[in-house]
Amino acid sequence: MTMKDFRIYMRLGHRYVGFFMVGIMLVYSLSGMLLVFRDTDFLKSSKTVKQVVATNLDEKNLAKTLKMKNIDFREQQGDIQLFKDGQYNTKTGEVTYTSKKLPVVLDKMVNFHKAPSKGSMGGLNVLFGLSLLFFVVSSFILFAPSSKIFKRGLACVAVGAVLSVILLML
Repeated sequence: MTMKDFRIYMRLGHRYVGFFMVGIMLVYSLSGMLLVFRDTDFLKSSKTVKQVVATNLDEKNLAKTLKMKNIDFREQQGDIQLFKDGQYNTKTGEVTYTSKKLPVVLDKMVNFHKAPSKGSMGGLNVLFGLSLLFFVVSSFILFAPSSKIFKRGLACVAVGAVLSVILLML
């Protein structure tokens, strides 16, 4: 196989893998943009939750029971412990708090973006990563190294790499 034939096959592969990846990249890019705002209430709706749990729980065990990241008791008023967006009655076990969640579709998109290896989306994320790696490698094979396009492409790669490193160091 000649280098010209190899480049033709790489162009075909690049094209069809690109078409395949368009949908995944759309969802992944949108979910990535949503994750930028994960520490805000952007697009989240509030829901008041009331439930009864065990009595006399500390912050750590209450957070575990409610499946929250962490709870910080800020103030105590009699038997009631106040925490951000809620309260817990240590004697009765009654908890009232405000839950803020994204709409179901957006929440699924965000979970797709941060999927663990054991989850159902882990394989798709690995396929996505491999496809992106193929794009990187095939981009360098599409053009002859002596061409202007290739040299300009290398300059763009250098700028992108330097910008990424600078942003990582901030």
